[in-house]
Amino acid sequence: MRGATFNMKLYNRLHPPLLSSPPPVSLLHRARFTVSAARLDQLPAPTTAEVCFVGRSNSGKSSAINVLTNQRRLAFSSKTPGRTRLINLFGIPDPLAPDAWLGFLVDLPGYGYAAVDRAARDEWAEVLGGYLHERASLAGVVLLIDIRRGVTDLDRRLARWIALRGLPTLALLTKADKLPYGQRIQAAARARKDLADIGTLTALPFSATHRIGLDEAAAHIENWISPQAVP
Repeated sequence: MRGATFNMKLYNRLHPPLLSSPPPVSLLHRARFTVSAARLDQLPAPTTAEVCFVGRSNSGKSSAINVLTNQRRLAFSSKTPGRTRLINLFGIPDPLAPDAWLGFLVDLPGYGYAAVDRAARDEWAEVLGGYLHERASLAGVVLLIDIRRGVTDLDRRLARWIALRGLPTLALLTKADKLPYGQRIQAAARARKDLADIGTLTALPFSATHRIGLDEAAAHIENWISPQAVP
C-alpha cells in the first residue's frame, strides 16, 4: 500500500496534469462609460465603429449590455420604464493606442412605453431615426426583442429605418430562458421572417441571466467593431 502511494506520487511528479488555458477575454469587457447626450448634436464627432443597442422599454437592453461587457452596472435601466432619455456611449479602449478608442457601444433610449406622453414619444422617435439615418460611424445594430412578445409593429417600423441604411443587424430575442428550447428556435425563425426587410439579419435567442447566446452575440459585435482585434 505504501509502495502504491509512492508510485502514484512519482507518476504525478513525472506527468504533471496539463493546465487548460483560460478563455480569451472579450474586447467588450474593456468598455467603459464615455459620454451621455440628450440630442444628436451633443454627441462627439463620429470617428471609429459604433454598435448601437435599441429596443422597447423592458426588453432587457441594459441587462444585455451589462452581461456582454461582464459588468454589473455599466448600463442602467430607469425604475420607471420609458423615462431613460439619454444616448449613452461606452468606449472600448484600443489596446495598441491607450489614448484612442477601438469602438463604441451605444445605448439608445427605449421606445414604445404607453405611459409616456405622445410629444415625448415623438421626440425619442426623432432621435432614434436621426441616429440610425445619419450617424456615419454606425457599423451594426443590436435590436432587442422580448422573445415572449415577438416582433411588434413598433419593431417592424424600426426595422424599416434600419433597412434604409442596409446595416447588419443582430436581433437578440431576450428572456429566452422563459421558453423551452424548441419554442426558442421557432421564435427565432418567426423573427427572421418578420424582419426580412432588414436584409443582413441574425436572430438569436438570448438570456442575460442564463447566458444563453452570449458567446455568439459577443462574436458578432466584436467583428463589427474590429475584425482583426485580438483581446
